[in-house]
Amino acid sequence: MKEKIVGLHHVTAIASDPQRNLDFYIGLLGLRLVKRTINFDDPSTYHFYFGDARGMPGTILTFFSWPGARRGRRGVGQIEATAFVISPDSVGYWWNLFKEQHVTAEKTAPRFGEEVIRFTDPDGLLLELIASDSFGKTESWIESSVPAEHSLRGFHSVSAALEGYERTAKLLTESFGYRLVDQSGNRFRFAPPSHAGPGRIVDLICMPDGRPGNIAAGSVHHIAFRARDDAEQLQWREHLVELGYNVTPVIDRTYFHSIYFREPGPGGILFEIATEPPGFTLDEKLDELGMHLRLPPWMESARPEIEKILPPIRVPPKQ
Repeated sequence: MKEKIVGLHHVTAIASDPQRNLDFYIGLLGLRLVKRTINFDDPSTYHFYFGDARGMPGTILTFFSWPGARRGRRGVGQIEATAFVISPDSVGYWWNLFKEQHVTAEKTAPRFGEEVIRFTDPDGLLLELIASDSFGKTESWIESSVPAEHSLRGFHSVSAALEGYERTAKLLTESFGYRLVDQSGNRFRFAPPSHAGPGRIVDLICMPDGRPGNIAAGSVHHIAFRARDDAEQLQWREHLVELGYNVTPVIDRTYFHSIYFREPGPGGILFEIATEPPGFTLDEKLDELGMHLRLPPWMESARPEIEKILPPIRVPPKQ
């Protein structure tokens, strides 16, 4: 492949309670709800997209919300942690906020010279804030509950827990164009050589004796990498098929187009390659993102039935 992957597009996880999910990611973490829609494969449930003010690729954490879903088990064959960038000057702010709000959190040993705060969301999803001076350009949401200087600045990285890392590393380096940029113990860090945007880093954690994880509430469902446009995505599909991967046809997700396949590790973490366009302003103005329930055109005729099934929610106001 001539083209190379430049970073993450989004990360999608599973939540059990839509209101609690909104309260945590908007009310506490200060992210913007950039799209309020449904799971296209299960229209009875919400699909929320949280991100920066514009919903830029590399800042988007999304959730399928299945009320009453059982909690997953963390283990190999999963994304262990999703990390956001914060300013080094913001560590104290977040540490104090988590203590005040009784959020389970800990400061771990510095990782590759950067401070790390680990914490969990209400469903047990493992998240990290990593203090770094090198982060991509993002746009803080002016209505955020978090002061702009302390805002989350897009993804820092994702950490994948794998029984063995070599085959996944080969996909990242020989196909995606990533390079091994650092190593510490059983953690191997990969990043593209030149891109400076958010969501550049993928850490592979080799855990040969770890037990397999179970994906449910509090788990990452899949991670999505960025493709510049439809033409580039089709090239990726052709390339991956040639390598022997089972790749889905292109699927229309309204705000981007997607292909899916499983990485070659024993657990087969679900990977996606998503296009950057058309973007979240396709059906809403920038200042109205996330304010209304948006449905794909082919489901619009079923809106009355869908709205009756979905539980009522309230978007938290600026604190």
